[in-house]
Amino acid sequence: MSNDAELAPQGAPMDLALAQAEAAASRGEVPVGAVIVDAKGVVIAAAGNRVLELKDPTAHAEMLAIRAAASVLGSERLIGCDLYVTLEPCPMCATAISFARLRRLYFGASDEKGGGVEHGPRIFGQPTCHHAPEIYGGLSERRAATMLKDFFAARRG
Repeated sequence: MSNDAELAPQGAPMDLALAQAEAAASRGEVPVGAVIVDAKGVVIAAAGNRVLELKDPTAHAEMLAIRAAASVLGSERLIGCDLYVTLEPCPMCATAISFARLRRLYFGASDEKGGGVEHGPRIFGQPTCHHAPEIYGGLSERRAATMLKDFFAARRG
């Protein structure tokens, strides 16, 4: 389990992802959190955005969680694992989800501007997509969307 996952409170995977998003916001990062559970439902990785902290444009919550889960499992394939994330993944993260062969994707808020699953390029619907997970959107959508809205309103204010 990643360090972030060890610090997360225990609970349902989306609740853990929301806690990671809150922690990211407290660090000044865009509040997005991600959790990966194995086939038995055990949390094996959790992360929040760390783009600013790491000065890494790829340090999205999903990417960090995928890297941590791959390390835990000792494999680049996360077969049988599910990803819970508070925001619809961007095209980069959607592609990584495909390459990781995640079984299911659960996400909270939709992202009309930057999403890559139900919006934008719709990565999993492309003929070149290697693997498409089962997709379940709208999980804790209101709470995830409100967190993002409040974060950006405070930055503008």
